[in-house]
Amino acid sequence: MLGSPAAAHRLSSPGLAEVFGLSLDGRAGDNGRVLPISDGLRARSFPIVNVGLIVANFAVWLFYELPHLRHAVFHASFYPCTVNHSCQGPESWGVSWITAMFLHGSWDHILGNMLFLAVFGKNVEDAFGPLRYLAFYFAGGFVATMAQTLMTLAFGTTAEARVPNLGASGAIAAVLGAYFVLYPNSTVRGLVVIFPVRLSAWFFLGAWFLYQLIEANFGIFGSAANGGGVAFFAHVGGFLFGVIVALLLANPGRVAPQDRSGPLGAPAY
Repeated sequence: MLGSPAAAHRLSSPGLAEVFGLSLDGRAGDNGRVLPISDGLRARSFPIVNVGLIVANFAVWLFYELPHLRHAVFHASFYPCTVNHSCQGPESWGVSWITAMFLHGSWDHILGNMLFLAVFGKNVEDAFGPLRYLAFYFAGGFVATMAQTLMTLAFGTTAEARVPNLGASGAIAAVLGAYFVLYPNSTVRGLVVIFPVRLSAWFFLGAWFLYQLIEANFGIFGSAANGGGVAFFAHVGGFLFGVIVALLLANPGRVAPQDRSGPLGAPAY
């Protein structure tokens, strides 16, 4: 058994991680210095699934987590050690990988994630269609969780495998990967610290992925990548999954991105 929520004290990271050990899926913009504001592309239809996901995440945060934060995180997070049966979690891993996708560790955590999902998710849904996008989002979250779990079990310690994992950014990373393929030439308006910038999506998201990849590889033998802090391998795995799925669907014409930034267009600053 994992013990009580009060026993999970270990890590230093924003929000809840200051209170007890967590492996956060981080914010989609976990470096905290670059934030997207808009991509300048209006969706052709109302993004009902993307809006629903954002509402669901805020509802879980406001009505489930905030009233009893420690209890909620302990009972609904995902624990890597439950996959190889080296521990018994509050829920089976087949359930907790889903519940953990809707948990966040702080206001900073959820606001950063939902900002990225709002900016990039609407047009991925527009290209995929609502039902395919919903299935894609959950599949991306699963692949991201398993990528982080594999690295934690392979390279982390027994203690790190017992750290609760939570956050939506693994699934959101899959959305970013799909956007990278479908809309490479769109212009992302954002802030670098406090300075407004305009960058092509391929550059913005490519730089984001490169940062995740570097952090994951440098931390491969440290808790920051394997068992605590920001779950960089979840971001890497999710993003690559999104790229692969978008390529597989875009080439035979099974998804329909807007014409002005079609799939695999030549990149432009």
